[in-house]
Amino acid sequence: MAVAALVATAPATAAASSSEPVNVTPGVTLTQLTLGAEDADDFWTVHVYLPATIDGPLNRAGTGLGSREIADRVTAALREKGFEPRIEQVGLPAFADHPGGVLGWIVRVGRYATAAEAATELARIRGAGFAGGARYTAQDGTDAGAPQKVHVLRVDFRRFRGTVDTDFGPTLNGMETLTDLIASTGAVAGVNAQWFLNNSPTGLYVKDGKLIGSATQGRGSIKITHGGRRVEADAYTAHLTLRAGGDSIELDGVNRIPGEIWNCGGVGGDLPTERPQHDFKCTDAGELVRFTPEWGAPPAGAGAEAVLDARGRVLAVNTTRGAAVPPGGSTIQAIGDSADWLLAHVIPGRRVTVTERVEDSRGRRVPLTRGTTILQVGPALVRDGRVSVNAAADGVIREGTDQTFTYNWTVRGNPRSMIGMDDQGRLMLVVVDGRRDGYSEGLGIAQAGELMKRLGAVEAMNLDGGGSSVMATAGGGIVNRPSDATGQRTLGNVLLIRPAR
Repeated sequence: MAVAALVATAPATAAASSSEPVNVTPGVTLTQLTLGAEDADDFWTVHVYLPATIDGPLNRAGTGLGSREIADRVTAALREKGFEPRIEQVGLPAFADHPGGVLGWIVRVGRYATAAEAATELARIRGAGFAGGARYTAQDGTDAGAPQKVHVLRVDFRRFRGTVDTDFGPTLNGMETLTDLIASTGAVAGVNAQWFLNNSPTGLYVKDGKLIGSATQGRGSIKITHGGRRVEADAYTAHLTLRAGGDSIELDGVNRIPGEIWNCGGVGGDLPTERPQHDFKCTDAGELVRFTPEWGAPPAGAGAEAVLDARGRVLAVNTTRGAAVPPGGSTIQAIGDSADWLLAHVIPGRRVTVTERVEDSRGRRVPLTRGTTILQVGPALVRDGRVSVNAAADGVIREGTDQTFTYNWTVRGNPRSMIGMDDQGRLMLVVVDGRRDGYSEGLGIAQAGELMKRLGAVEAMNLDGGGSSVMATAGGGIVNRPSDATGQRTLGNVLLIRPAR
């Protein structure tokens, strides 16, 4: 049997055009590029899901790709039902910290001109006892000439006197649209920023020098200083210690649900792994999490908590969780055995201290000055002018045998948002549309790095993407075409270009 191979390639360098730069405000331009072109060889197909094990049920299969043995079994079963399946080998591109190679095998049926035709065949295949979905082949992340619409905000600080930083809605525990945040802050333009889960941003978040978001330990981040004039990509860790009397304990996080470590990479005791795993929830039954006023109303539940004023004096120790955060103060919520520690060591009326330390990849302390912003996003795309993606360290290559996430998120084309600095010291905010067949297919992570290098980036980092990718200006509204049918999403936080005050 002939087996097709799907190997990721870089964005096309031919068939490119760009609009004339539009001046958003002095020193800030918006340019829109069209790369690649629709290919007559691109088509719709039915992607048949594989069971996780060789003997797993076919009608409840949920993995996008698997071993050759499992793909052969599904192919044989489809043939018995009168279908004509094909097997395709999927390749994983080489990254800075992970070799390329065979990721797995997929099973597909048919070649169709429209999504409707693929949907009709998909219904027949499901009716025959299989699971699957419709896919457009130009979005496989392997076609260097696939059409792409690229939107680039470039900030030249030699002329722009304002700032570039982050913002969120009234509380971290809540979501706002980019256009609403642009309007409410007086910004001239912006893009989406961090990923968000549990209705709040996820990952290390330092705003104006204050640590208000937990770190996925060691994952890539972007540090912004001097009002956006300096951007550095690195891997950061955060360590918080609670001291009560002569005893101390490490805090597990800041402003997140205790026991739920989205993207994993916590400080210890997390299951099933303590390494970063993007879009995956690890758990820890015994955690201590700090809540600051930025969060809003802390979550309620079983456990214990300490309520602290702005000077660290213990106002109350409670045997359940959910008390409001005092102005300027904080609460420390504890679950499991950590709740036992808190009740035994924290005493009402006494003072406790919480110390914070953020370190870079070399173990050097990062000063949390008022002008410092750190957003844990990623993975890194460009370092020192070279494409450099630490895909394994950033958790965008899934641990274990099921590589569906790696295939769908890392290899396949998706809408992407990115931030970088070019060799002239200009900040770039970039959005690439995706999931729009024939218009813009989106990029795999390796392709996103190549694009940022092509745009002149010497440092670049991937932001949240998919349906979250959005760019807007105050004067023109939404610039790109968000991939959700409902339009722009509400977001956890955003990057904003603000005029001088």
